[in-house]
Amino acid sequence: MQKTAEKAAPGAASFATVTTLPVLFALSLAHLLNDMMQSLVPAIYPIIKAAHGLDFGQIGLITFTFQLTASMFQPLVGLYTDKRPQPYSLVAGMGFTLAGLVVLAHAPNYGMLIVGAAMVGTGSSIFHPEATRVARVASGGRQGFAQSIFQVGGQSGGALGPVLAAFIVVPNGQASVAWFALAALAAMLVLGYVGHWYAAIVPTLMANRARGGDESPVPTSRGVLFAVFLLVVLMFSKSAYQASITSYYTFFLIDKFHVPISTAQLMLFVYLAAGALGVLVGGPLGDRIGRRRIIWVSILGALPFSLMMPFANFYWTAVLSTLVAFIMASAFAAILVFAMELLPGRVGLIGGLFYGLTFGLGAVSAALLGELADRTSIATVFQVCAFLPAIGLLTWFLPDIRSQAVPRRN
Repeated sequence: MQKTAEKAAPGAASFATVTTLPVLFALSLAHLLNDMMQSLVPAIYPIIKAAHGLDFGQIGLITFTFQLTASMFQPLVGLYTDKRPQPYSLVAGMGFTLAGLVVLAHAPNYGMLIVGAAMVGTGSSIFHPEATRVARVASGGRQGFAQSIFQVGGQSGGALGPVLAAFIVVPNGQASVAWFALAALAAMLVLGYVGHWYAAIVPTLMANRARGGDESPVPTSRGVLFAVFLLVVLMFSKSAYQASITSYYTFFLIDKFHVPISTAQLMLFVYLAAGALGVLVGGPLGDRIGRRRIIWVSILGALPFSLMMPFANFYWTAVLSTLVAFIMASAFAAILVFAMELLPGRVGLIGGLFYGLTFGLGAVSAALLGELADRTSIATVFQVCAFLPAIGLLTWFLPDIRSQAVPRRN
C-alpha cells in the first residue's frame, strides 16, 4: 500500500501555483456564515424541546434528518461537479439554507421542524463539495493551509451559533431564527464573488485536466481505496463524537450540574471555538510534518481526556472538553487533504464523502444516542462516546505519504 499511495500523491499537486488569499478568506467567511446558520439547529434544541414537548429520541431524529440530507446528496453533488464544475451552485445552496431557516422559525409542529432541518441540510450538501474544490484550486499547493482557512470559518461559525442562540433566540423565541436569513443573504453575496472568480478559472482548469496535468483522475488500486476507507472511518469517529457533543452537551451540563440554558450554550461555544483553533493549527502543521502524524496525535491523543470527562466536576468538564475539541479537530484538514492526495481529480467526491457521508454517519450515531439517553440517562451517552477516539488506532494501517512541493511563481 505504501508504494501505491506514493504513486498517487504526485498527481495531487494543486492546479494553481500562487495562493489566492482573497478567495480563501471569502470562502472561509461564507463557511462561517453557513455553519453558523447550521449550528442554530442543535443550539435551539432546548427551546423546541420545551415548546413542542419533544423527547430525546425526537431530538435525535431531527439531527438525523438534518445531517442525512447532507450526506445523501453531497457525494452525488461532488461526483457531478468533478466532471462539470458549477461555480454558482454555491449561491444556490445558500438559498436552500435561507429557506430552511424561515421554515424552522415558523414551524407550527414537529413535522415542519423536520422539513426545515432537511432544507438546511440540503443547502450544506450543495455548498461543501464545490467550496472544497475552490479552496484547493486557490491553495497554490499549500493544501493543509488552504483547507484549514476554509474549515476554520466553518468551525468558527459553528461556535458562534450557540452564543447567538443564547442571546437572540432564547430571549426572543423560535420565530427569531428567521432573523438569521440576513446572514444567508450576506453569504450569497460573498459566494457570488467567489463564483465569478472560479468561473474565470474553470476553462483553464478543465483544459489542464484534459491534458493529463494536475488534478487529473488516476487509476486507483485496492490499497488506495482501502486507505480512503480507513480515512472515512477515522473521520466518522470524530463526527460521531462531535454529533453527540453538539446534540446533547447542553442537556448533559443542565442535567448533571443544574446550570441554566444560557450557561450550557456558552460552554458549547467554548467547545466549538477550541475546535476552530485546532483546525487552524492542524492543517499547516500537516503540511510540515505529514498528515499521518497529525492524525495519530489529533485523534488518539484525545482519548485520555474524553475518558475522564464524564466523571469530572463542572470546572474540569470545561477544561477537558476544550482539550478534546482542540486535539480532535486538528485532524480534519489532514484527513481531508490525505484523501485528496490518494484520489487526485476527485476533489468534489472527497469533499462530499468527508463533509457528507461521515457527518451523516455521525448523525445516525446521534439518533441512536438519543434513544440510549431516553432508555438510560444522558450521562450514559457521554460514557459510551468517551471510547470513540480509540478508533484512531486504525491510523497504524495508513500509508505515510508526502505531497510533492509545488513551485511558487511570483
